[in-house]
Amino acid sequence: MQSDCMKDGRRGKEDQGVCVGIACRYLRFQLLFRSVAHTPSYRYRCVFFAPRSFRPVKPSSASLPFRDALLAMLGIGLVNMLVALDQTVVSTALPSIVAELHGFEFYAWIASAYLLASVVTVPVFGRLGDYFGRKRFVIAAVIVFTAASVLCGLATDMRFLAAARALQGVGGGMMVGTAFASIPDLFPDPRARVRWQVVMAAAYGIGTAAGPSLGGWLSEHFGWRSTFLVNLPVGALALYFIRAHLPRYRPARAGDVRIDWTGAALVALVLGGFQTFIEAVPKDGLTTGNAVLAAAVLACTLALLACERRATHPIIPLDLFRDPQLVTLFTLSTLSGFVMFSLIFFAPLLLQGGFGLSPQEAGLLATPIAACIALGSLINTRIVIRLRKPTTILTAGFSLLVGASAGLAFASRHTAHLWLELTMSAVGIGLGFILNNLNIFGQEIAGRERFGITTALLQSTRMVGGMLGTSIVATIVNHRYAAGVGDALAVLGAPLRQRWHLQLADPRVLIDPALRETLIAQMKTAGLDGEALIDAVRHVLVDAIHLGIGLTGCAALAAALCVGRISHIRFARSASAPKSGEARTDEVKVE
Repeated sequence: MQSDCMKDGRRGKEDQGVCVGIACRYLRFQLLFRSVAHTPSYRYRCVFFAPRSFRPVKPSSASLPFRDALLAMLGIGLVNMLVALDQTVVSTALPSIVAELHGFEFYAWIASAYLLASVVTVPVFGRLGDYFGRKRFVIAAVIVFTAASVLCGLATDMRFLAAARALQGVGGGMMVGTAFASIPDLFPDPRARVRWQVVMAAAYGIGTAAGPSLGGWLSEHFGWRSTFLVNLPVGALALYFIRAHLPRYRPARAGDVRIDWTGAALVALVLGGFQTFIEAVPKDGLTTGNAVLAAAVLACTLALLACERRATHPIIPLDLFRDPQLVTLFTLSTLSGFVMFSLIFFAPLLLQGGFGLSPQEAGLLATPIAACIALGSLINTRIVIRLRKPTTILTAGFSLLVGASAGLAFASRHTAHLWLELTMSAVGIGLGFILNNLNIFGQEIAGRERFGITTALLQSTRMVGGMLGTSIVATIVNHRYAAGVGDALAVLGAPLRQRWHLQLADPRVLIDPALRETLIAQMKTAGLDGEALIDAVRHVLVDAIHLGIGLTGCAALAAALCVGRISHIRFARSASAPKSGEARTDEVKVE
């Protein structure tokens, strides 16, 4: 019995020794892990081999090393370039596409399908990024966009191409809704965020400036399919940088998030129906079908409001629209899209169709817009953080757009090219002052938990403003031009007027040299002075575009006056940006 007790005692001491040994090893592991977890050489190794509960909290983005920040921003910048490059490269190849695939009735859908899908997906994935983190969505977006580009390059008819462009728009909308909102994740300090925005502006400027010439060169030497396949190397490079260098943050939310799928579907119906209505009315007028479509959009909007009020985790938080400053920013974003897309779309038509310049000359005169967007953004990063009232830079940007609109509205075919180049430069610098600041101001007002949806709504309202601007200005130009052509041909008498009006009513005859020469020869055969009639019609087109550009100037002026409603924007160090070495409490890194 005694020996058994002694054995039990020795066994108990051995068990105690084992427990003490395990505890010492555990403490030693904890001390070792905590000492090396935040060193550069061991940080990521520990993430993979340590238990999940021991994984280190990602240090603040304020302490992110310059190399890591640069590589992450290169990934986001390449995503931005991918979107800009695709839109500008493809536009130059559209005539070649229609010539090979035929189906001119689907011509508009090559652009509309992309825009429709993009507008619908931006707010949905912007909100999902707030809930589940953005990196996985950015990666998925690049994959979807690149795969859709391959499908576009393999298209055999216009229907297939339009469907592939819609899929490409889904990828583009995902990228816009999530990639742009990743910047405040990297830089909680708004001052650092402003400085790094120049990478985005440079990427956008390069993509926009190189797109038209690159698209023309590819289409001429390798065929129109290469204008879609060029996205493959850019997409692969963007995917590498995003996957390897963009930190993966997961918002630290309590409890499970129930996705508001009903709200997402209603958002898609409202935005998609609204865009379809905007595009249909200028072509067909307010027909019965368009009236029914407008009623359906209104009904879906009311249903969306009711759904979002009840949702626990709404796709679009309605309280964002109760903040007067955010409402002002959404209004400014809409007006900036109205002005930007109207000027970019109709300025080349004014230069080529109205002033009779060649496409190359018009392209050289319009190039400063893209280049000066990057220049304006660079200037903005240097001065906006030093202003006592940073919103002053928005007023300056919209004022430049007012001046540029006035300069174009009073320009003629005899205006010096230097003046036109300065006017286009003013457009670019003004947009450089506006576009990035709207995002940064909105993120500061909305707060970290709503970075994604706020950025997405700003992008969506800009797209909606662009659709409104181009549709309204196009309606004005078309009606004014058609009426002016009829007045210019009134001296010919009713029979001749009706005959030549059908051919001159299409502005393409003023742009395409072959069509123009053919028409002049036909008029000469009929005993008419074709050159004089073409000049008269050019004046009509110039007057029509001047009226439309005057409207864009009024929109820019209204925006400049609205800026005063924004207050309390200060670029002090963000309270949510910890000092170097401290960890974030609202987000953790998950590999």
